[in-house]
Amino acid sequence: MLIEKEMAGLDLGQYGIRNVNAVYANLGAAQLVEHALERHEGHLAANGALVVRTGQFTGRSPKDKFIVRDEGTGPTVQWGPVNQPMGDTQFDLLFRRLTNFWRGQDLYVQDCRVGADPEYGIGVRVVSQLAWHSLFARQLFIHGGAAGSEAGNEAPPFTIFFAPEFQADPEEEGTNSETCIALDFKRRVVAIVGTSYAGEMKKSAFTILNYLLPEQGVFPMHCSANVGAAGDVALFFGLSGTGKTTLSADPERRLIGDDEHGWSERGVFNFEGGCYAKCIRLSHENEPQIWNAIRFGTVLENVAMDSRTRALDFDSEEITENTRAAYPLEYIDGAVVPSVGGHPQNVFFLTADAFGVLPPIARLSPEQAMYHFLSGYTAKVAGTERGLGKEPQATFSACFGAPFLPRPAAVYASLLGEKLRRHRASCWLVNTGWVGGPYGVGSRIQLSYTRAMLHAALSGNLAEAAMAKHPIFRLEVPTVCPDVPARMLDARSMWRDPEAYDRAAHDLSRRFRTNFEKFGGVMQEIAEAAPGIG
Repeated sequence: MLIEKEMAGLDLGQYGIRNVNAVYANLGAAQLVEHALERHEGHLAANGALVVRTGQFTGRSPKDKFIVRDEGTGPTVQWGPVNQPMGDTQFDLLFRRLTNFWRGQDLYVQDCRVGADPEYGIGVRVVSQLAWHSLFARQLFIHGGAAGSEAGNEAPPFTIFFAPEFQADPEEEGTNSETCIALDFKRRVVAIVGTSYAGEMKKSAFTILNYLLPEQGVFPMHCSANVGAAGDVALFFGLSGTGKTTLSADPERRLIGDDEHGWSERGVFNFEGGCYAKCIRLSHENEPQIWNAIRFGTVLENVAMDSRTRALDFDSEEITENTRAAYPLEYIDGAVVPSVGGHPQNVFFLTADAFGVLPPIARLSPEQAMYHFLSGYTAKVAGTERGLGKEPQATFSACFGAPFLPRPAAVYASLLGEKLRRHRASCWLVNTGWVGGPYGVGSRIQLSYTRAMLHAALSGNLAEAAMAKHPIFRLEVPTVCPDVPARMLDARSMWRDPEAYDRAAHDLSRRFRTNFEKFGGVMQEIAEAAPGIG
């Protein structure tokens, strides 16, 4: 029988939560693992990690995300399919039904922070009905000291209520389904219902900071960050599957964070206290830091495991390709704790170009950097999402994180431009996708080559290398790079049929230009950084 008791002084009645069975507050990782196992929420793997299943949803539910529309959010949020409005009345009804649903149940509370810079961090309290969700919050956020007021102000913490077994009522509450992720900035409350996918909790916290920080002149970023021995900071922007976590977890550099950061007047800071790494096809050879971080205290979502030996199969897509590992930052050897750094010297935009068109690395002018940031390009292939056919699908996500941006993309692009100009950071476009042809014909570029190109850029070698301008995308492409075959740097020369490459490049160029039409109000210099007309 578990012996932890309700925490003295913790009053959930302030939220309307009453008559619950027990409240387990701020338990440590070992205690939460014990609770999860006793409650049959997961299993221990041979390496000590907690393996859980997220049920029906193995990824986010973007069509079920809402923001409560009020006098503050009304004129400032970019309303649309990403940020759907919910009325006060509908949210009140949803929340009252949720608190009533929790009567007689056990609840877990974890008091955390998001934002490693004490001036800009905020408190986040997570109230959940599953022990493993509380463990996820403890490992992903910065745990401890979040329940009180924040540094420099008296604002209360945001509270995230995570109730996977509760369902929204679309007819009464205006939702699209029984699943709902609703953010109320006035009440400082988030309700997540009808899904067990823990990434909704993480991305809700990211959305909160993406809304609050621009008003303070801080640039919130969907990127990873690391720092070299000389103190040189690098940022890695990119959509899921492009290599943010893999490339920032570099044994030759120290990790600041793998996914979400802010860039203030003092430098960069991690929003989180942990990492949420994709682990499909994870290997010790290619990603030793992530491999070594998967141990006791790590939460593994939807990873296949032998029921008898408890051995993990990272290559299996039996449940989903979106398998994940959640672990605290200190599980990465040499990680920077607290996770703050100076101003970046290099910024990398990562794209997994499944059309095999973009060069493996290219230098961007400031105007091109703004153009590609607003474009946020990558390409998905069959197996990454349901409904994709054999052909690659171009994906454009503004600022490399459109699903998490409450404000118009131009707000974040303006902050990027200001930071790049002020701190004179070099900007690079890196293709971590295909060379020698599109998906199904060419091959994915070797990780060792990508790492070599990054190291050359970080050391300054590429800045001094001879460059050739790409005839269609008009990017500066290095002609030589240490430890990379010269032919590999020229995307066109890797194709057996150069004319087929030209057709594919012109086609991708047209896709870029068509997508960018929605940014009609940008500066002329940025619009002119578009690829040539195909």
